Amino acid sequence: MEKSFFTYRFEKLEVYQLARRYRVEIKKLCLTFPADEKFELISQIRPSSSSIATNLAEGSGRSTGNDQAYFSNIAYSSALETIDHLIYAFDMEYISMEVYSDLRVKLDEIINKLNSIYKYQINRSESLKDKLKK
Repeated sequence: MEKSFFTYRFEKLEVYQLARRYRVEIKKLCLTFPADEKFELISQIRPSSSSIATNLAEGSGRSTGNDQAYFSNIAYSSALETIDHLIYAFDMEYISMEVYSDLRVKLDEIINKLNSIYKYQINRSESLKDKLKK
């Protein structure tokens, strides 16, 4: 018997879907890194890439646009942190220019969408409390 469950708004966001796939791609990539990077690069890039989707999910539960924007901004910052980790992986020759470029293009798309959602959220002045008063 298949159980039916509720799909939350954040799950429908294209940027969330992209971030979900991206963190899986990064985790799989980390499996190819040298073992001695387990407590250095791997322990940094996996959380930063995962934090993008996680903060979108957490922020969606906040009642005001400003509160939501706060978490979108953290997601954006995590994406920038992930760029630095990718640069390091490239510099250490753990990934090729082709892999680096592919991951950067995907991350750039996520960052652009995060920026758009942040601008939308920050410009929303009505809180949940205000909406319930109507």
